[in-house]
Amino acid sequence: MTETKSKSPKGFWIIGIVALLWNLMGVASYLQQAYMTDEALAALPTEQQALYENVPAWVTGAFALAVFGGLLGCILLLIKKKLATVVFIISLISVLAQMSYNFFMTNAVEVMGPMAIYMPILVILISIFLVWYSKKMESQGVLT
Repeated sequence: MTETKSKSPKGFWIIGIVALLWNLMGVASYLQQAYMTDEALAALPTEQQALYENVPAWVTGAFALAVFGGLLGCILLLIKKKLATVVFIISLISVLAQMSYNFFMTNAVEVMGPMAIYMPILVILISIFLVWYSKKMESQGVLT
């Protein structure tokens, strides 16, 4: 049984590499938050300290699954594996869980200002795009 692969469309490598870099920044953000020192936490304003100190374990877990899933999804995308779509979907679900906590269960917008709205929306949109793009590449036969 032979399988034919479609040629990668223009922009595939650019999108894949930019998405990989984006998700590496997400991993760095997660690691920075998860391993924040007491000194770094103490340097934040009191309201921000409270936000970081009161994050439930499930939100931290969702954050980890979102960023490491996104990173793995990008690697799978770049090596042209169909599994990228499933991993991106898991990452998106994790992003939505994490962001729902930030939007609806905290006062992050009051404490952090407009960036507490803009950045999460950007993260959600990029996650949705990566699911859509991987499905599109799968339907075009680029991912096998």
